[in-house]
Amino acid sequence: MTPRIYVPRDAAAKAVGAEKVAAAIKAAAAKRDQHIEIVRTGSRGLFWLETMIEVETPAGRIAYGPVSEADVPSLFEAGLLIGAAHPLRLGRPEDIPFLKRQTRLTFARCGIVDPLSLEDYRKHGGYRGLQRALSLGPAATVEEVTKSGLRGRGGAGFPTGIKWKTVAEAKSERKYIVCNADEGDSGTFADRMILEGDPFVLIEGMTIAGFAVGAAKGYIYIRSEYPDAVRVMDQAIGMAREAGYLGTKVAGGRFSFDLEIRVGAGAYVCGEETALLESIEGRRGMVRAKPPLPAHKGLFAKPTVINNLISLATVPVILSDGAAAYADFGMGRSRGTMPIQIAGNVKRGGLFEAAFGLSLGEIVEDIGGGTASGKPVRAVQAGGPLGAYFPVGLFDTPYDYEAFAARDGLIGHGGLVVFDDSVDMARMARFALEFCAIESCGKCTPCRIGSTRGTEVMDRVLRGERREANLTLLEDLCQTLKFGSLCALGGFTPYPVLSALKHFPEDFGRDPINAAAE
Repeated sequence: MTPRIYVPRDAAAKAVGAEKVAAAIKAAAAKRDQHIEIVRTGSRGLFWLETMIEVETPAGRIAYGPVSEADVPSLFEAGLLIGAAHPLRLGRPEDIPFLKRQTRLTFARCGIVDPLSLEDYRKHGGYRGLQRALSLGPAATVEEVTKSGLRGRGGAGFPTGIKWKTVAEAKSERKYIVCNADEGDSGTFADRMILEGDPFVLIEGMTIAGFAVGAAKGYIYIRSEYPDAVRVMDQAIGMAREAGYLGTKVAGGRFSFDLEIRVGAGAYVCGEETALLESIEGRRGMVRAKPPLPAHKGLFAKPTVINNLISLATVPVILSDGAAAYADFGMGRSRGTMPIQIAGNVKRGGLFEAAFGLSLGEIVEDIGGGTASGKPVRAVQAGGPLGAYFPVGLFDTPYDYEAFAARDGLIGHGGLVVFDDSVDMARMARFALEFCAIESCGKCTPCRIGSTRGTEVMDRVLRGERREANLTLLEDLCQTLKFGSLCALGGFTPYPVLSALKHFPEDFGRDPINAAAE
């Protein structure tokens, strides 16, 4: 049997030399006249161990990492092809503590399958969800998604089943499914990992959605900064179409559903669903006023299901295993699993899929290993550049939607960015305001003008000018942004500003004791 070596082609692995490692493996095998098969996979999400390669042995896959081009000769000399001992040997991937503690449902295949092999996808459970949906029928499929408790994984946390039911009940000759893969939050990479590592799961999820609500066309909106993801997804769509999983005769002619990719132009605001729809239609990405909701009048003024990529990629496992099995995970109204993306100044950065309910401290200190610098953790920003900063004193917060909201935070897309004790939180607050000013679509005054004025106010605070008066003005301005903005871009900008001011008042020149008393 030809030895098989798995090398990731995920963008994160390529950034640290995966292409050179793959070439070196091929060259080393040729030099020794050894016949091997190199399979390019996605990443398992253990980014501090990339490039992590795996070799197939009778005992299962054996992982080595982080492997560089220079390590390859010594790996072959040590007996890489039989999984022999080496300083970089990690053992069975599933026994690595970071992976062993996870509950991988949505990301069950990432890093394991060849992302452009339909055979591999089916062998690992692919298209079982669609098969069950077809046996249930459209209405029961919507009900299954509703019973699972799946909520939007893009930030708002809106129940997915309610969106689907609304579109399913809408009367229209044409309906659409739109996947929001405009992953713009700092510290997030879950969408990209699926697009590059398991694209067929998204295709299957969107196909199920189309069948359930009566939509014949879907669009995947991907940010332009993900060229590898666009390429892989485009190839996967072509393969699915050729195999009869997309097109005019899906599932033996039972229904029609096809997909098209649209690439964004780099605007953060296009992560907001109505701005995204404007962009797909060929206009500048600007937020629409609601109502009407996209479920009633969305893409091309037709009823539209617009879901985050992770929500849609989770649908196949819900249909395959059943709503009850998925809802067994989690706590309260936060059901199922969440792909937590641990980034920033952290020792073990990567993707950790787990049921809701872990504490923030467990995720950062235990799973993430604390800071990469070795200094104490001072703050964690949860939910992207517009998410709140959590101090160590709030690390007992359970990771679920309601617990975060109770502490003026948000889970967002699942990103966590870790900062050590060298961070200046006043400057981070200024960054949030400047970010909003740069990325604002300009449609509403609170966001367009408020973020610019807020940046100017923060500059005065940093210079020490009438500090207390300017901080009072800043707080007032944040309330205007929060309640007066048309969308979440302006509405969420106060979260990082006010949380930094509340939990780290000393960085703003305030007395921590007096600030706490207030």
